[in-house]
Amino acid sequence: MKKHYLKVTAALLAALTIGFTSCDEDDDNIEPIIDENEFTITSNITENTTWETGSVYLLGGRIAVVEGVTLTIEPGVIVKGEAGTGTNATALVIARGAKLMAEGTTDSPIIFTSVADEIEPGMIASPNLDSDLNGLWGGLIVLGKAPISVSGDGIEASIEGIPADDSNGKYGGNQSDDNSGVISYISIRHGGANIGEGNEINGLTLGGVGTGTTIENVEVIANQDDGIEWFGGTVNVKNAIVWNAGDDAIDTDQSWAGTLDNFIVINPGDECFELDGPEGTMAAKHTIKNGSVFAGDADGLVDNDANSYVDMDGVYFFGLSEGQDFDEIPTDYVCTYSALEATLPAETVLTDFFKDGSDEFVTAVSNPTVGADKSMFTNWSWAAAAGILSDF
Repeated sequence: MKKHYLKVTAALLAALTIGFTSCDEDDDNIEPIIDENEFTITSNITENTTWETGSVYLLGGRIAVVEGVTLTIEPGVIVKGEAGTGTNATALVIARGAKLMAEGTTDSPIIFTSVADEIEPGMIASPNLDSDLNGLWGGLIVLGKAPISVSGDGIEASIEGIPADDSNGKYGGNQSDDNSGVISYISIRHGGANIGEGNEINGLTLGGVGTGTTIENVEVIANQDDGIEWFGGTVNVKNAIVWNAGDDAIDTDQSWAGTLDNFIVINPGDECFELDGPEGTMAAKHTIKNGSVFAGDADGLVDNDANSYVDMDGVYFFGLSEGQDFDEIPTDYVCTYSALEATLPAETVLTDFFKDGSDEFVTAVSNPTVGADKSMFTNWSWAAAAGILSDF
């Protein structure tokens, strides 16, 4: 069943008042003119629903797709979040046991953005918002039933960015192959609204998401908090761009056990990577490989915990500045075949970072042999449309 929510557009009503009044010219009897391509969503999605190509959907608040329900978003759809902070922050939440089937295409990506964005179906770049403007709405939150590592060894927790009393914000379980749907060819922009002190919403939040979920070809631009953050789970992510994150570009927590493959990071506000270790006794390793990272104004390159458990392979760092470094080298950390452009400042010591006998640290790289395949981001991403991928 397809379920829609109609919005009467006030601008159209005002413009077309003349000619649609009743015989007594009473303004209260104006015939409503309905924009058939714009819909406002004001309550949780409780039955299978399709958002259709050519339409714009406005999130009027924190909207959850509840357990057992599938939301299908067709190619070219634009989803816009209303402004709001605290408990009024807007977000689309895919609860445990729900599914999001958001399958865009290279010609028609699905775009999540702010209601302030004047972008319309068929556009790639925003016509009025800069690519570093953030915090205008929340973000996309996907939750599943895969394992997480939390203090006390519980199997579930409440996700960051959602009030703890919202049951749709629970994540975690024991189903490694849990399926939360398909997310492909989507761009998430201008988000990261704050719901409380130090508790912002990430561009794409993945809490306990399982390997049955497909996530590929995603872009996060100008999010006030992190670009993509994993909280445990096992899901793999392929072909991702994070551009102008206000905090960390890539953040991993609670023993995420998946792989990030083929990615580009551009100019994060804090760390290029924050890779935290397990919080409970369950410890699973994740892999980050085949990436190109322009550090730009980032405070640092990689922020690790002493117990971080991750492999990094084929990551090319460039655009470095003095003081950007790997802040801690965990015991169970492996990094191979990473290239860094130009001679590093004296205080940036990375040679100890390479473990297991690797000596593939390289300086003065002009033609790196590692990094992302940027061809995967042409046509559909704002980053490509803006021309900023020429150096990758």
